[in-house]
Amino acid sequence: MTVPLTGPEFGSYAPDEVTWLLKDLSHVDLEGDIAEREARIQAGLAHYAESLPIEYQPDAGYRELFDKTLAATAPRLARAVGTVTELLLAERGTDLTLVSLARAGTPVGILIRRWARRHHGLDLPHYAVSIVRGRGIDRAALDYITSRHDPESVTFVDGWTGKGAIARELSAALAEYAASGGPALSADLAVLADPGHCVRTYGTRDDFLIASACLNSTVSGLVSRTVLSDGLIGPGEFHGAKFYAELADDDVSGQLLDAVSAEFDDHAGAVADARDILASDREPTWAGWESVEKTRMRYGISSINFVKPGVGETTRVLLRRVPWMVLVRDEHADEHAHIRMLAAARGVPVVEVPELTYSCMGLIKDVP
Repeated sequence: MTVPLTGPEFGSYAPDEVTWLLKDLSHVDLEGDIAEREARIQAGLAHYAESLPIEYQPDAGYRELFDKTLAATAPRLARAVGTVTELLLAERGTDLTLVSLARAGTPVGILIRRWARRHHGLDLPHYAVSIVRGRGIDRAALDYITSRHDPESVTFVDGWTGKGAIARELSAALAEYAASGGPALSADLAVLADPGHCVRTYGTRDDFLIASACLNSTVSGLVSRTVLSDGLIGPGEFHGAKFYAELADDDVSGQLLDAVSAEFDDHAGAVADARDILASDREPTWAGWESVEKTRMRYGISSINFVKPGVGETTRVLLRRVPWMVLVRDEHADEHAHIRMLAAARGVPVVEVPELTYSCMGLIKDVP
């Protein structure tokens, strides 16, 4: 088994904020041209988790926009963090082991941990593990966690839901893990935003911008996407990732955490929001998936995997895929300013579709 990793040796987060259950692949050349990588993935010659896209580094104008976006959205982000944390504590008790789905879930897990410490005096363990669409969750990481913590305490955390593919992947992977002899773990994924109506535990179901979606590793502890390749990951080893220490001068991971944590005063408001959610019908309707399927058919897109709904997923398409088009419900919405800037930089058309279920969608180009 590979050894757990912490900052500053791996990642820029403080060692008490998260333990990365990952294999350090920083020395391996895994990055490839985005267009070439996309073509290989779509042709079935490679899986997306076997390589990494070249990290997009935005210009000064985009970084300035990120700073403004973070300042404007930090109070709303803090309220969502507080709400989902209070919901977890009310429903599952104070014995929680936070397990973030790397890497988008990692800053969210840290923020939940900070809220629980500030308002409840709790010191919750927090791990980041890899989950890969089509290949499941890192079983070695689950074995590590469940050998050290009560399986009933394990709580999976992510940033947001798009159409719900990762929520479905998690549920299937945990069922398989239990069927193969592992302990039964709750697949009740906790997220800040659930615009796709895919989970029961959320801070909000609004499709709003979570600032950590605006950038790549420089807002996620300088850690890459996770990697799963037979040539690099042996039996019993954690999935892999890279630490981009050379990007330290551009790192805003701590800035994001501190900006949101500074807005943690409204404990009563978060408790009230959590109480309202507890009293509501929280069962997933998967309405987002239905909306995505309609969009796929309308635009003649071959795979549902090429339709990425929501602000966070649309941003990811523009940062690390080959985008074809961006659909927005309101082309002048403030939360799309960074999307419009990225789309203009890459020559991607932005089309207004007022009846869109999500505030926006990113469509990936079908590469011949």
